[in-house]
This record gives sequence, C-alpha cells and structure tokens, in this order.
Amino acid sequence: MRVLLQRTRWAAVKAADQSKVEIGPGMMGLVGFASEDEQLPGTRAWNVIVDKILHLRIFPDDRGLMNLSLVDVDGELLLVPQFTLYADCRRGRRPGFSGSAPADAAGRLFDMFAEKVLKSWSRVSFGYFGAEMEVELCNWGPVTIMLDSSDYLQK
Repeated sequence: MRVLLQRTRWAAVKAADQSKVEIGPGMMGLVGFASEDEQLPGTRAWNVIVDKILHLRIFPDDRGLMNLSLVDVDGELLLVPQFTLYADCRRGRRPGFSGSAPADAAGRLFDMFAEKVLKSWSRVSFGYFGAEMEVELCNWGPVTIMLDSSDYLQK
C-alpha cells in the first residue's frame, strides 16, 4: 500500500453524478494498493500506516516548527483511491499498471482501510472508488510525504 499525503489548507473531490466532498485544513491522502496487498489488513504495516497518517508531526506549532499532528490540530482528512501510485514507468512512455491490485481487490482494501481509519479518527471524508474524479487542493507548505507499507513489513 502506498499513501501520498499532502498537508492542505483545503481539498475537494468530485465525481460525475456524485456530490462534491470538501475538507478544510488537514491532509489529503492518495491511497493505492499493490497486487500483493490482499494480505495486508491487520498486519503491523497496515496499523503503522494508519498511525502515521494521524500522528505524523507535519503541522506547525506556535513557533512555526512542524511539531503537531493531524490529531493535535483537529484537522480533516480526505482519502482518495489512486491506483496510479503503482505505475511502472521503467520502460517506454506508457506507464504499466500490472503492479496495482485488481479493481475488485483494491475496492475491498480501500473499504477496509477506510473503516480502520474511521475507528481512530472521525473527521475523515472519502473520494469515489472506480470513478474518474476531479481533485482540487491547496497544498500547504508545500508538504508532501509518501508512505509505503513495504517500509514497515517485518523482515
């Protein structure tokens, strides 16, 4: 699983025939799953990613230092499914996506991930799985951080 976090002043996502989802200050996370991630739910890596999203100290304190987390600032979180985080661009000019989880598996994983995050933080909104979306945000900083579950797998 990969989550590309962006600290935001605001963010929004809209899909055709769906209502626009908007958040204020907080973070937007683009969430993608690899084909081997079906065994990830409930593992240490799964739990670490959730904890990192909520507790990374990337928000400024009263001195302007990044010492506060999403929880500390009572920020909002927008999670958007993003299979292209597993794009393979090593060959040619057209990215390959064979490393991304198949749509049915990725949908289940995104739903399970959303449920896990919601158990720990209520100020969460979601993009639309399987839909073409328009995503807007004001990246605050800019601060952009990549989390990858492979970094937290026990070896």
